[in-house]
Amino acid sequence: MSIERFLRQRAVDLMMDGTYMLSNWYDPQGRLRTFACRATRVSPFRMIVEVPVVGKVGDSLTSYFQDFGHFEGTISDTTKGGLLLELEMTRAMRAKLAEKLIWLEKKAKDPFSISEARKNPRFVPKGSRSTLTLAEGTVHACHIIDVSMSGVAVFAEVQPPTGTPLAIGACIGRVIRHFPNGFAVKFVKEQSRDELNRLIARTVLA
Repeated sequence: MSIERFLRQRAVDLMMDGTYMLSNWYDPQGRLRTFACRATRVSPFRMIVEVPVVGKVGDSLTSYFQDFGHFEGTISDTTKGGLLLELEMTRAMRAKLAEKLIWLEKKAKDPFSISEARKNPRFVPKGSRSTLTLAEGTVHACHIIDVSMSGVAVFAEVQPPTGTPLAIGACIGRVIRHFPNGFAVKFVKEQSRDELNRLIARTVLA
């Protein structure tokens, strides 16, 4: 697909810094070189990325963005200082990305969410799979969209009502907001960022 055509499609405009590696660019030690980049437009299928080294159409590329995680894909079009990356992922990964984009788009339109994000920056934990435990002891599998010291956004098959107490992993909180197939939880107390990866992670149900 061309960049021009993608600009006419439904996607989310944003400014997200990250890093990337091209499959055929190596440093003097023979390791793949890492470059800084910035995603500016993203859909569940492709993204426009501003880059210092563009590469060629057909080149493979691996990227990492703090709020999204790792992506792999192939360059389908290039421009001066930028490229269009066709994302290669499973159906489940694509669905998760779509939910994340919906979340970001809504948060950008909500001034309260923006000020909250500035106070407690959100990030994607090392493990995105966790468990949701309701007060009566029922346990469900869930996926982490993002997390901060004060709360977490997840999507799951269940959607407890606003105000419901529950635990995501070992972090206790209450549901404060809903969005398609998911919800936001505010922790009872702020967590240490260093501890969040351990507290959020739980064995996923079979």
